[in-house]
Amino acid sequence: MHEKLIAYINNHTALPLNSKEEKMIVSAFEPKKLRKKQYFLQEGEVCRNAGFIIEGAMRQYIVNDKGVEHIVHLYIEDYWATDRESFMMLTPSRYNIDAWEDTQLVTISRADILKLTRKIPALVEMIRLMDERHAIANNRRISSTISNTAEKRYEEFAENHPQFNQRFPQHLIASYLGITKETLSRIRKHAMK
Repeated sequence: MHEKLIAYINNHTALPLNSKEEKMIVSAFEPKKLRKKQYFLQEGEVCRNAGFIIEGAMRQYIVNDKGVEHIVHLYIEDYWATDRESFMMLTPSRYNIDAWEDTQLVTISRADILKLTRKIPALVEMIRLMDERHAIANNRRISSTISNTAEKRYEEFAENHPQFNQRFPQHLIASYLGITKETLSRIRKHAMK
């Protein structure tokens, strides 16, 4: 189970892990299984763990005052599932994260990640790279949401995340894009022509 995590770290750093570092990572990351619809995090809880998805799919969402879910992130294999703000600041989360499919992941606590980053330079480099990519992706998503048409948002989504179309139903993708499922259906039909 940890092999995918080790490969991910090595692919996101110029400093490959040595065998001692690999052993430290394996001992710090705990395997976890979630059944479909089982929570990884619920609104109001402090996010105590970050999870690296080995197999499966998850979603992060917020529920508004009217009980409507709004998808913030979609996750599949080789994605990290966590509420970064709650995880880093140890504050109650505004989000829910649950398994959309039966999911296997490896998790690590904030305390353990801090210990490992003091000892493993490759992990520090990987986290820095992930943070940079996360910031860029968030800025692009915000810009797209406030300036692009629904058609253009879906076009960018389909181009950047083609695997999500196969794994998540239309209503979740529509919520992620900030449009109705009827609008998404119309856009998809038009794109097929």
